[in-house]
Amino acid sequence: MALLTNEDHRTDLLNRLKRAEGQLRGIQRMISDGEPCLDIAGQMAAVRKALDSAYVRMTVCFMQQELGARVGVEPGKEAQMESFLDEVQTLLGKIR
Repeated sequence: MALLTNEDHRTDLLNRLKRAEGQLRGIQRMISDGEPCLDIAGQMAAVRKALDSAYVRMTVCFMQQELGARVGVEPGKEAQMESFLDEVQTLLGKIR
């Protein structure tokens, strides 16, 4: 499988994962401090959603990169492909 070569996409994904990592540290702190389970569960759900969102974004970035490389995009059609992939990302984001 191909690697993500677009530096902007890689940076975006890394930033998303760093935010999720911070949320996980917060959950660990909440557990250590004896916070209520319902509050902890809410934060866990937020981390799961953040990771799901990062996964969808990575998938769409991969699709964009590989469609461009393998199929090619006619000049002037890049905006149409971007629009289509934005719709794909929205659809995939609604899975959960």
